Amino acid sequence: MSDVVNAVRAAMPGVRADLEALVTIPAIAFDGLDHDPARRGADAVQRLLEDAGAAEARQLRHGGGQPSVYAHFPAPEGQPTVLLYAHQDVQPVGDLSLWDQDDPFTVVEKDGRLYGRGVADDKAGVMAHVAALRAHGGRPPVGVKLLIEGEEEFGSPTLEGLLREHRDLLAADVVVIADSTNWKTEVPALTTTLRGVINVYVEVAVLKGAVHSGLFGGPVPDALTALARLVATLHDDAGDVAVEGLVTGRSADLDYDEAALRHEAGMLPGTEFIGTGRLTERLWSKPTATVLGIDAPGAAESANALQPSARAKVSFRLAAGDSAENALKAVRAHVAANAPWGATVTVTPEGGLGDPCAIDATGPSFDAARAAFAEAWDGTEPVEIGVGGSIPMIATFQELFPEAAILVTGVEDQYSNPHGPNESLDIAMFERVCVAEALLLEKLKR
Repeated sequence: MSDVVNAVRAAMPGVRADLEALVTIPAIAFDGLDHDPARRGADAVQRLLEDAGAAEARQLRHGGGQPSVYAHFPAPEGQPTVLLYAHQDVQPVGDLSLWDQDDPFTVVEKDGRLYGRGVADDKAGVMAHVAALRAHGGRPPVGVKLLIEGEEEFGSPTLEGLLREHRDLLAADVVVIADSTNWKTEVPALTTTLRGVINVYVEVAVLKGAVHSGLFGGPVPDALTALARLVATLHDDAGDVAVEGLVTGRSADLDYDEAALRHEAGMLPGTEFIGTGRLTERLWSKPTATVLGIDAPGAAESANALQPSARAKVSFRLAAGDSAENALKAVRAHVAANAPWGATVTVTPEGGLGDPCAIDATGPSFDAARAAFAEAWDGTEPVEIGVGGSIPMIATFQELFPEAAILVTGVEDQYSNPHGPNESLDIAMFERVCVAEALLLEKLKR
């Protein structure tokens, strides 16, 4: 095993250089943006896998979506096959003034971390797979297939269709999804629960058109006030979600340090936590309701008028044991029951619905993963964690490959800030992730 570890460490300078080169490609799959970088990113990943020794490397597309890269390293006789997943697309950078670097697509090193959009989520996941293959000289001890997606940050709109279309091509005994986080930089983790997600538009209408607020205000309601009253019913006074019918799951036997969570979230002094129960329960195994945005006149340009309609985009995260279909029914029932003043209210889903998932982390493949993590982290055993975020396609993997062990591993840590400004990757931990994956391929041998 020390040969494998040494091989990873020898490969890391090249791995880092290729990671930094991938970050320079602003592969964003969102509507209305230039998608040429997403295609260039797929081309770059395909070349990396070809150079790593793949017997086959090509791009797959479904329904007009962004390309995913497929590669195959055939299994030695009698050995299992492992499917390695990651994604090379990234979130938009947002407000550039919030970044501490001029160009988020140029990697900057500071205090043992690399900074840049996508450096952690999830181009480090892509390069962890590449590092493991390089460590084995392009001839891994088990069969390896790779699927590197190009539109995960946009909600994977065509991935389910691609998986169903190429089910036989992608079949494997073990699936490794390198798109989660570790408990801490010093403590590795296997993710065993992830919340599902539904995003909906809630629209309130009370008038045929805007009317004078002085002439009609008083008996006649305005849509913004009605909308505010409606979204306020989504939580009780303690801050727990008050939508009847949403499921609360079970969380791992861990808890979060309050001071650490305040620091990591950037909470202002005096701001209180909301909800009840252990912080890990609130983060991982209870539903959430978040108002993401409101369509309404801006304060500066607003007129003295009663608004006829207003719309909010609300995101619900769903605990394991729930389903997106059930949650949507519950939300619609809640909105109908709480519409203020007889307002007309509609609920329209945005895009697809994402189911939550729970993983039974028992069996020889999980034993091999725990052993690989412990060795890479110098004896520190991995913990099982939940993740409050959502990777809906994991539920699809579970459905299509029910006999496969699905391992959700992490390239991020508590300071990575994925999706936000100053996204970063701990350099030392990234090397441990690469070592762990290379060791895992060795330990999965029969």
